[in-house]
Amino acid sequence: MTTPLPGKPVRGSTTGRPIMALLDLLGRRWTLRVIWELREETAAPTFRDLQIRCGGVSSSVLSARLRELTGAGVVQHRGDGYRLSETGRDLLRRLEPLDEWATRWHPSD
Repeated sequence: MTTPLPGKPVRGSTTGRPIMALLDLLGRRWTLRVIWELREETAAPTFRDLQIRCGGVSSSVLSARLRELTGAGVVQHRGDGYRLSETGRDLLRRLEPLDEWATRWHPSD
């Protein structure tokens, strides 16, 4: 599977509109969890640390997600582990209101 990027056809869109590329990337299994687990800027988890934090994601899926997120410029790999890039931190800031909304969310009966 290739990394969804603006300007290239992605799942659900042949136009490559940026929002469609983003939704394709974020809609992939474990992608949001990986981003969420990398939200702490103090620690750069190793692959194994990240696998444990993600609660049992397979190594092949985690490897694919990290490769896609790195290719999209959201995650960086440094010698000591993985971190969100500046682009990734910006994306996380934009996702935080969804976390706030979800915390207050109460489905009606």
